[in-house]
Amino acid sequence: MAKLNFGGVEENVVTRDEFPLSKAQEVLKNETVAVIGYGVQGPGQALNQKDNGINVIVGQRKNSKTWDKAIADGFVPGETLFEIEEALQRGTIICYLLSDAAQIALWPTVQKHLTPGKALYFSHGFGITFNEQTGIVPPKDVDVFLVAPKGSGTSLRRMFLQGRGLNSSYAIFQDATGKAKERVVALGIAVGSGYLFETDFKKEVYSDLTGERGTLMGAIQGIFAAQYQVLRDKGHSPSEAFNETVEELTQSLMPLVAENGMDWMYANCSTTAQRGALDWWKKFRDATAPVFRELYESVATGKESQRSIDSNSKTDYREKLEEELKELRESEMWQAGRTVRSLRPENQQSEAPATDVSTKELFLQQTKKTESVG
Repeated sequence: MAKLNFGGVEENVVTRDEFPLSKAQEVLKNETVAVIGYGVQGPGQALNQKDNGINVIVGQRKNSKTWDKAIADGFVPGETLFEIEEALQRGTIICYLLSDAAQIALWPTVQKHLTPGKALYFSHGFGITFNEQTGIVPPKDVDVFLVAPKGSGTSLRRMFLQGRGLNSSYAIFQDATGKAKERVVALGIAVGSGYLFETDFKKEVYSDLTGERGTLMGAIQGIFAAQYQVLRDKGHSPSEAFNETVEELTQSLMPLVAENGMDWMYANCSTTAQRGALDWWKKFRDATAPVFRELYESVATGKESQRSIDSNSKTDYREKLEEELKELRESEMWQAGRTVRSLRPENQQSEAPATDVSTKELFLQQTKKTESVG
């Protein structure tokens, strides 16, 4: 394990130099990794492990869309694809990658297959940290740990295929066998992590729920919507408002931040942009800090977890979710975004002007492209 300096603070990390894939393969050579759930994280983690030579099987409901997707991805019924309970029986490491609500519902079935010496693997600290709400309390004679990639399963798979890696955290909740550390690190390497940093289950879920509701998803959508609306109210066109709010950020500036940090991005912008950003960033920090404190407290007190459980466990959850997503999808800002994205050179199908294609057709084209990846 390496000690690296992060802004003046030393942290323990695991890199692929000190723990190469060959070592992960050796650690896992006698294991059967059963990936339970083939929705958000399941495909990326299962396929990356498979491509890395790990003995991985998938457990999914037969004749479901995700069962069919697993077959399309190369998993073979009766060989590497099984009904959930059979996969649980066969697996020595259970990768529990269902949604948080689905984990609660399936837990009694999973629990009975956690025989001594097996390992229970999560990619989120939710079920264990909020066990008074979830009822997920593993037996004492199994290892319990997590690897949490810092991104979606789609991103994990894409970056793996590009020869890159998505950073992940790892944590050990229970070491029953004395092998939990080498097992979890080996799995972190096998699923395609760039490097692994230490945390614990509580810190992982607190930071994750705050991030998702904050800068990763909720806050960024709120900021987009606010700036876009102000520009529209002041007479700017939808295309101008979207380009200045979203397109320039995602296509030009964020890649610079990812490449070498905020100072690098600032250095590659005009002096006018630099001056304005330096003058205003602290105002935005001070304005939003109280909201983030409120958000963190809501996470830490269990309000957010209970809200998720209550909402996501309802039988009409998917229908309600679609209604809320539809509100975003059909808003002027994101309809404008579809047209803007269609005009990127890489998305041009012909020399025909964009006005020859309806917004709906452009949206369908983009959807097909997205669904064809990973």
